[in-house]
Amino acid sequence: METRSRKILIFGLGRSGVGAANLLSDSGADVTVTDRKPGAELREYVRRLSPSVKLCLGGHPENMNGTDLIVVSPGVPLEIEPIAKARGKGIKIIGELELAYGMTRSREHGAGGRIPFLAVTGSNGKSTTTTLLDMMLRKGGFRTLLGGNIGNALTEEIQKAITKVKAEVKEKENLNLDLNLDLADFVVVEVSSFQLESIDEFKPLGATILNISPDHLDRYHSMDEYSDAKAAIFRNQDEKDYLVLNADDPETMKIYKTFNVQRSTFPKTFFFSRTKEVEGVYLKNGAVYFNVFNSTLETQNSKLIGVDEIRIKGVHNLENAMAASAMALLAGCSPDAVAATLREFPGLEHRLEFVRELEGVRYMNDSKGTNVGAVMKSLEGFLEPVILIAGGRDKAGDFGQLRPLVREKVKALILIGEAAEKIKGVLGDLTDTVFASDLLDAVKRARELAKRGDVVLLSPACASFDMFRDFEDRGHQFKKLVRGLS
Repeated sequence: METRSRKILIFGLGRSGVGAANLLSDSGADVTVTDRKPGAELREYVRRLSPSVKLCLGGHPENMNGTDLIVVSPGVPLEIEPIAKARGKGIKIIGELELAYGMTRSREHGAGGRIPFLAVTGSNGKSTTTTLLDMMLRKGGFRTLLGGNIGNALTEEIQKAITKVKAEVKEKENLNLDLNLDLADFVVVEVSSFQLESIDEFKPLGATILNISPDHLDRYHSMDEYSDAKAAIFRNQDEKDYLVLNADDPETMKIYKTFNVQRSTFPKTFFFSRTKEVEGVYLKNGAVYFNVFNSTLETQNSKLIGVDEIRIKGVHNLENAMAASAMALLAGCSPDAVAATLREFPGLEHRLEFVRELEGVRYMNDSKGTNVGAVMKSLEGFLEPVILIAGGRDKAGDFGQLRPLVREKVKALILIGEAAEKIKGVLGDLTDTVFASDLLDAVKRARELAKRGDVVLLSPACASFDMFRDFEDRGHQFKKLVRGLS
């Protein structure tokens, strides 16, 4: 991607905006960042910008004449008026993911070649699967760059890697960003539907869709529109690439059947399943088996690991483990490295995270359960009675999908935030339901209701922004409150 001396405008000053601005600035581009928020609200990000980056904060520029390229951060809808006007003027518009893809050419992968990308998307489980995949590859001896929706901007990780490589070879060569640098063997990236809206040439060697359940319907007009956004992860793939899909997820298989018929070329497709034998990775008789083929591995129906050996627990984490295993094996990782990682990986913070046990009651932090599908997966994994703390900012989710599990597993429902009334209207007839004024009140009420052998689960099925900075802030506050109980 040629950037030197080009005039580039970045919409959105968050993690992605900072990463994109600094990478482009270092490559010689004329960079301006714009955000509708005023500078006072963005100090944390402004101080991280390269001095050469210009700012247009508190609104967007009226005149974009001379702009060669616009880079959109994931949280910025492509339909907003300034971007629509720029599109009408013929200005090229891409996202931070596309920028990162264009800036990772490597001389190690042939003339004009790019470092292979391995991309993970889905409604739930993305961060766990992406982290597992990265750890498996590293244990298998591969060098990786990790970034994306997982929390660290991919452009920032690329810039760090470039800086490191330059420092290592400074005395040997006079390198600059225009040269193809040997940065890694793979780029491992967690990809959101928002990021996939603004891709152009993005073409991962390997891609997986973990699952699709209603989410972000406050941004998308329908489930079909949301599903199509996810399907963009394999839009540019061909028969030289591979795709890993959840054979047990109806929406994911619907996408596969639709696009496989429509397209003349399609990536090699593998599956993971808890219910049947598939070409890929599957569960059978309490163990995980693999049935995949790559340049170094030819095997059929070989045992990978016993389920009881996998350190992370829960139905959803078993699916995440199988998806990561399939992706890693297809990338050339050894089964031994994959299995060893599954034995060691403790799980991520805020994803069904054990906080403490008090008087025989277990407290679990699943603050990342920001949609109905995530809460369903969490509840499926519990045999004990659950006191569920839920609520927050509604994302137009269908809370009715929780009715069977709430009826079966939830002893009491404690509701917080903007969606509390709506959730009670849908689920309140199934179990004891109470409102809490805030998270502190919710934890206190849960303590009063819980008996030995119960589980108190924070799994909100909603966004956090009505009461917290983000899901991490919500999870940290929950853990602090729980640890303060006596």
